[in-house]
Amino acid sequence: MSNHVTPPEGVGMSSARLGRIAPVMESYVTERGVVGISTMICRRGEIVHDEQYGFQDKEAGVPMAADTIFRIYSMTKPVVSTALMLLHEEGAFQLEHPVAQYLPEFGATKVMSDDGILVEQARPMQIRDLLSHTSGLTYDFMADNPVAQLYRDARVMNDATRQLDALIDELATLPLAFQPGTRWHYSVGIDVAARLIEVLSGQSLGAFLRERLFDPLGMGDTGFGVADGALPRLSAMYGLPDLMGENYSFVQLFEAALSGFNERIDVSATYPTGTPEVFQRGGVGLFSTAADYMKFAQMLANGGRIDRSGNAERLIGRKTLELMHSNHVPAELLPYELLGMPSPGMGFGLGSRVMLDVAQTAGPGSVGEYGWAGAAKTYFWIDPSEDLVGLFMSQYMTGMLLPERDLRSLVYQAIDD
Repeated sequence: MSNHVTPPEGVGMSSARLGRIAPVMESYVTERGVVGISTMICRRGEIVHDEQYGFQDKEAGVPMAADTIFRIYSMTKPVVSTALMLLHEEGAFQLEHPVAQYLPEFGATKVMSDDGILVEQARPMQIRDLLSHTSGLTYDFMADNPVAQLYRDARVMNDATRQLDALIDELATLPLAFQPGTRWHYSVGIDVAARLIEVLSGQSLGAFLRERLFDPLGMGDTGFGVADGALPRLSAMYGLPDLMGENYSFVQLFEAALSGFNERIDVSATYPTGTPEVFQRGGVGLFSTAADYMKFAQMLANGGRIDRSGNAERLIGRKTLELMHSNHVPAELLPYELLGMPSPGMGFGLGSRVMLDVAQTAGPGSVGEYGWAGAAKTYFWIDPSEDLVGLFMSQYMTGMLLPERDLRSLVYQAIDD
């Protein structure tokens, strides 16, 4: 993949039409309260658009830059899911294996029934359930089940001083919110998957990711912390209150959004920069740049190879990626809902959502396109049919605006072949 912007016409895109992106993104900065944005588009392995708008730090007057570092929150999940599947390729596990086969503490985990009674798991939680969000686990910030309050009481998401193993040990003592395999429900499942990586590999999560993904891909700005020398490149955080704040749920966030809350916020306690040996998670925790994350996404788009040269190193098999980015959620559990908002036309694979019906999504795209987002308005998608990768980066905590949808439309209208 090139490190410079290629003339779009050479890969079937229009420069003039890509030029429509800038005024729309700039309007989010000047008129709609998003402080800074970075966008990057890659087609046929070539970067055709790489632009920044607004500020990395508005108060200090630091503009958004190509090498700005972002807290990517749940865009950690596709990275960790891919890492776990590297071990699947080595025969370390099968997707239908019970989680308790490798993490025995989950063998005793109960399920909280609708009437508040703790019951046995009707079938064991499987590894596939962790990656497809059908495990019965939940999140602290959820407001649709009583187990989420138990998570808040235990500070599952809020305590960044706990090692991953201690976090997962405590998680196993809390009940599941529903029976495994019976609902799609966004959760800490990929944090459990991260612990699986540690148990199966004998390495810490951070060391495994560095050795198997980040170093081979040249992702030098990606990891579970930020070096002191790179801190001036770290974006400030703006938007709604910290999603991972203590005893905080989406109810309070929604109320804050309705009140017009949009401020600079400090998330250093829940998403620290200086304790990468401790703060290692599967569902959140990574820091990255647009260029680094594009290297990861483009590897996926390349079918698992680092680049498109004839002798490029393969990091993961093409058929493994096809398995990951197929829909794993039964039709009766779709459309899945996140925070009460349905996603028509979408299924869910192993770590990423997958487009099943373009028309139902009410936006452009292709069947088989996949990707995911982060809580602070980071977003990526990969469209294998169009050989296209799109990336949107900002630090706008759980904002209700949808600039990423506008970016998608603007990118697809620029295809000119």
